[in-house]
Amino acid sequence: MAATQYETDRTSGEGLRGGRARARAWCAGLLFAGVSVVVGCRLADSDGVTPVPQLLAFLPWLLVPTGLGLAFALLGRWWFGTVWGVVVLGLLAWFIEPYGRVAEPSGAPVAHVRVLTSNVEFGRAAPALVPVIRRERPDIVFVEECDYACQDLLRQNVGGDYPYRRAVAAAGSKGSIILSRYALKGTDGVRGQMGMPGALADVRGHPVRLQLAHPKPPLPGQVALWHRELGRLRAFAAADRTTPTVLAGDFNASQDHAGFRRILDTGLRDAARLAGSDRTPSWPARTTPTLGAQIDHVLVSDEFSAAHARFLRLADTDHRALLVDLTLHVRQAAATRP
Repeated sequence: MAATQYETDRTSGEGLRGGRARARAWCAGLLFAGVSVVVGCRLADSDGVTPVPQLLAFLPWLLVPTGLGLAFALLGRWWFGTVWGVVVLGLLAWFIEPYGRVAEPSGAPVAHVRVLTSNVEFGRAAPALVPVIRRERPDIVFVEECDYACQDLLRQNVGGDYPYRRAVAAAGSKGSIILSRYALKGTDGVRGQMGMPGALADVRGHPVRLQLAHPKPPLPGQVALWHRELGRLRAFAAADRTTPTVLAGDFNASQDHAGFRRILDTGLRDAARLAGSDRTPSWPARTTPTLGAQIDHVLVSDEFSAAHARFLRLADTDHRALLVDLTLHVRQAAATRP
């Protein structure tokens, strides 16, 4: 009788342990499957469909569910899952590295240019932006979601220091403006649902292409539109590879998005990366720097070097502003001409 009871208890215990192991393996499998879809799209150089584009913005944070899944696999003695988790962790670690190669310009420096870009969220953060502009004294300012009232406020409060402007005057998120200490010649800009003005600046006798970036975000149902507008920004970048270029703003994309990487593939480089801040998040401001994605960028052609990049918190906006110190160099071929 006692032996029978012992056998029953042992069988029950083994069944319970087996059930727990299976549950842990199932949890691990579900976590790995979800992360693997996102990592697979990154590996295939594709942004996929909703919810992949949204999750790609937070790709480094996928280390958390992957690590949790690996713990479940180990506790459940699921060895195939353990290998699966290790492979996914390795791919994530690989993709977290900065994208693309960089090199310092070889030509002589000719100008130092401070650039500020800020999404002021429907113009609400414009009053907070004014003292930042006065304190930091950038040479060129890109302001996204700058509505009529925002543009009037900037003209009244800092217009004397920035006599040159290119703007798309519109309400809500569609308005935008470029402020400059340098003389500007207007260009067509890039077509989009939200305003993206452009200009040609005269920086101490050197022409520099300026373009504000603000494509639509990859919301469900708008991923195709987001991709088209990123493609138009890429076309702008690729259209002229001989004139120094600054492409700045809220790209609604990170280096983990294929659409953004294709812009970098034209030869532009991320100034934050050049300055050692390639993974510093800029959005959403309320959770940065603990949690977030870097979707606000200053992209520059290879005539520029970058010494400093700072992400500044402003009241009443969900983005942190980005301030970078650039140096414009002449191309080596031009520098060696007699």
